[in-house]
Amino acid sequence: MSSSTTQTSTIGSIGAPSRRNTELALLVFAVVIPVFAYANVGLAIDGSLPAGLLGYGIGLGLLAGVAHLVVRRFAPYADPLLLPLATLLNGLGLVVIWRLDQSERLQQVKTFAPAAPKQLLYSAIGIALFAAVLMVLKDHRILQRYTYISMVGAIFLLLLPLVPGLGVNIFGAKIWIRVAGFQIQPGEFAKIVITVFFAGYLMVKRDALALASRRVLGLYLPRGRDLGPIIAVWIMSILILIFETDLGTSLLFFGMFIVMLYVATERTSWIVFGLLMSAAGAVGVASFEPHVHSRVQAWLDPAHEWELAKTQLGHTQQSMEALWSFGSGGTLGTGLGQGNSDLIGFAANSDFILATFGEELGLTGLMAILIIYALIAERGLRTALAARDPFGKLLAAGLAGAFAIQVFVVAGGVMGLIPLTGMTMPFLAYGGSSVIANWALIAILLRISDTARRPAPAPAQNSDAEMTQVVRP
Repeated sequence: MSSSTTQTSTIGSIGAPSRRNTELALLVFAVVIPVFAYANVGLAIDGSLPAGLLGYGIGLGLLAGVAHLVVRRFAPYADPLLLPLATLLNGLGLVVIWRLDQSERLQQVKTFAPAAPKQLLYSAIGIALFAAVLMVLKDHRILQRYTYISMVGAIFLLLLPLVPGLGVNIFGAKIWIRVAGFQIQPGEFAKIVITVFFAGYLMVKRDALALASRRVLGLYLPRGRDLGPIIAVWIMSILILIFETDLGTSLLFFGMFIVMLYVATERTSWIVFGLLMSAAGAVGVASFEPHVHSRVQAWLDPAHEWELAKTQLGHTQQSMEALWSFGSGGTLGTGLGQGNSDLIGFAANSDFILATFGEELGLTGLMAILIIYALIAERGLRTALAARDPFGKLLAAGLAGAFAIQVFVVAGGVMGLIPLTGMTMPFLAYGGSSVIANWALIAILLRISDTARRPAPAPAQNSDAEMTQVVRP
């Protein structure tokens, strides 16, 4: 075959470069920045470098290096930003959790136990699960086979905290189970499993949901028969709110389904329906469920709740104290290790860790943290746009949406934008279930992006190539 014939093929191998070296360079920054932050905290607290600085740097570097090697080997064309961004958040979270461990006020609490070593262990388990997902899940489309099994699995995980003897009620929320001395939050894993079900279901039903509707007042109203799925998910989210008294999980699941419905059908009416149904459900449950009602009261008047908490049980001081932390931080913050957000108490390193960032890094640092979260969500949505199959598009959009909604729900609750929830900031806050599940979420996004960015195979050579060559003027 002549060389001219070879060069005239109209289809070739196309695709983005692997960018693995870019990922490696970014990972170096994602490890060095938390190490400097760790040193900064030690110097601020007692004027010397922390004794565990070298071990922390080596440990975080090893975890990041292992994750990078797994990506390089098993997903060579995956998005190069997701892993460094997640590593940076995980590393900064470890530093601030350690900084709160050094608080003398928190150490005086009888139940005090250092959280940073446990969080480092959970991060290592999360990286191990991250690697296992990439090694075992060769193609994300395999998950489509398990659409309805995923639904059963998600419901099972969500019901586990209600099992007597297994579920644990912590500060009014029944979202944990206790196994072998460890507390696990099954809802963190359920959000990934149920996203697989939503993606598989909507891929089949999206045409009926998008096309069969009537236009009323500028909105496309779905047929009554098509409202079944959204009503079923809405009822499930309301039941979570009633029996597990957890507003965050309820908002996360229903919001995630609405986002995926919008992506699948491109109908704004689904967003309007979703917001109206969420508001109706939350207001209705808050009117008779005491725990949810107290959360709403703390949101509406945190100063009054702070006063009541001095003399009465069932009220919370934390919402007001978090607002004071943000106010103390100002624009540039007090400096790492120099704030007083440990006054918030037992929840300082979990629900309210964002208040510590707000006080010690100020508005500037807080915005930087939120931008990192936004970048992860953006890369997830970019992966959804680049995916070549509808299941992959919906799955990536659903996972990115779940991540973004969780950040909004937690950050909004701590800042007073919405009522407080019992969820934790992904990667930053103390919590084994959260950090492990979110590393699995990042791994699935990387698998989808690897498939989307992988170069198309070269076309097979055939005898008709001479007939299809392009003639240029």
